[in-house]
Amino acid sequence: MKQETENKTKSLIFVLTCVLLWAFIPVVSRFGQSKLDNYQFLFWSSVLSLVVLFVSSVFAGKYRHYAEYKTVGVAKALGLGFMGSFLYYLLLYFAYAHAKGLEVLTLQYTWPIFIVIFSIIFLKEKFTTKSIVASALGFTGVLVVLTKGNIFDIYLGNMTTNMIVLLAAAVFGLFSVLSKKTNYEPFTATTLFFLSASICSFVSMLYFSSFIFPPVSALVPILINGVLINGLSYIFWLKALSFAKASFVAPFVFLTPVLAAVLVILFFHEIFLPVYLVGMGLVIIAGLASQS
Repeated sequence: MKQETENKTKSLIFVLTCVLLWAFIPVVSRFGQSKLDNYQFLFWSSVLSLVVLFVSSVFAGKYRHYAEYKTVGVAKALGLGFMGSFLYYLLLYFAYAHAKGLEVLTLQYTWPIFIVIFSIIFLKEKFTTKSIVASALGFTGVLVVLTKGNIFDIYLGNMTTNMIVLLAAAVFGLFSVLSKKTNYEPFTATTLFFLSASICSFVSMLYFSSFIFPPVSALVPILINGVLINGLSYIFWLKALSFAKASFVAPFVFLTPVLAAVLVILFFHEIFLPVYLVGMGLVIIAGLASQS
């Protein structure tokens, strides 16, 4: 993406807007799935995101780049979309509907650690002291949450859901690493990602669930999720990166789980266990270390 003249103030406004929107994922996904399952919620959200992103790419003058995609390029973009825009969210929405939001939130933000691991495997990056420390801190945070603070006694109550969250984090980590190996124009690529998500969620919804129009109670969460959280937030993120270096922007992402935790407590009155604070702290520090 073309780098604009550096303006950290504008970049900060855009990235903090992203943080605010992303922090609402636990709240919006739970409200949105009160009458829908994760397949149905993901389908309707993805369709809205696809429309928003396509229209945005047209207004941004990026529509010409669609013609530059060859068959292989389209296939790769759709494959990345399957991972990062379909499978990741499908697993994540399931987890938020079936487990405590604070627990899911902590495990969700292990994806930067998976980026470190997959970068070593697929991008042949060196396994440095920094990456070792970041990975160790991240997985210690996971262990703290899974064991509720007693590392010799893994809590099995939500183990299946917790493993699903970790799988989602791994999928997003892999998606992020494989995306680095491409050179797609960001607006059109993101649109293709959500085209893939729309197709895959429609097929999986028909196979594993059923097609229904969203009830009135689910319309607002779907609109917020599809238009803002998974739609415009991508545009805001690209704008943030266009006004400042990634090294300036990236650390602000780790405000998201902190703000999201506050929202989960406010909306759902979940009990904030001290181990969540310890686990989340370790995961955030690990993420920051991996980004530095």
